Amino acid sequence: MPIPQKNADESQKKFLARCMSNTKMNEEYPNETQRYAVCMNQTKSSLLEQVCEIIEENSLGFEEDELTPFNFIVPEEDQYVDFEEETEELDFNTIAAFIYKDPITNELYYYQRQGVYTKNGRNLVFVSKAAEYQGKKVTLSKPFRTPDGPKKFSVYVKNDKGNVVKVNFGDPNMKIKKNIPERRKSFRARHNCDNPGPKWKARYWSCKAW
Repeated sequence: MPIPQKNADESQKKFLARCMSNTKMNEEYPNETQRYAVCMNQTKSSLLEQVCEIIEENSLGFEEDELTPFNFIVPEEDQYVDFEEETEELDFNTIAAFIYKDPITNELYYYQRQGVYTKNGRNLVFVSKAAEYQGKKVTLSKPFRTPDGPKKFSVYVKNDKGNVVKVNFGDPNMKIKKNIPERRKSFRARHNCDNPGPKWKARYWSCKAW
C-alpha cells in the first residue's frame, strides 16, 4: 500500500499526526511504535539524517534508579548544570541510610527508615547504617555531568512516591544541537516536549536540555 507522503508546506508534526491516524497505515502497521518509525522515515531527507535521529532517541536515557550506596554520587560543584529548576539540598542519610540483608542469599537492601522488611517471604536482617555517607549532601532537581557514565547527565529527584531517585539521561557521545533551530524543533516535536511528563522521567530532563 502507498505510504502517505509529506507535503512540501506541511509541518512534521501535522504530517506525523496525519500519517499515524491514516486508516490504511493502522491496518498495515497496527503496532504504534512501528507505524511511528515508518511515518518518521517519510520526513527524512537522507540516510545520515535518519541515523542522527535514531541516535538522538537514545538521549532519553534510562528511567529512575533507586538510590543505594552503589550508585550514589556526590558531584563536585563544577559538575552541576543549572536548568533553572527549583532545588533542594538533601543529605544521604535521609535517602537510603539503613542497610538490611537477606539471611539466606546475603543480598543487601537499603531503606530510608529503620523498620521490619520482607523479601521473598523472609524477614530481612538489619545490618547497619551507611555511616560512610553521613554528612554527604546532594542537590535535588539540579542535573550534574557524569564523566564515568552511564549517561551524560544524572539528576536526583523525588518520584511520585516521595522517594529520592537518580535519573540518568543524555547520550555521552552526542552533542546537543539546540542551537540548530530545525534539529531543536524536530527533537521537541518527536518527544512532545510541550508536555514532557514528570520530573522523575528521563524525557523531562532531555526536553529541558533541548
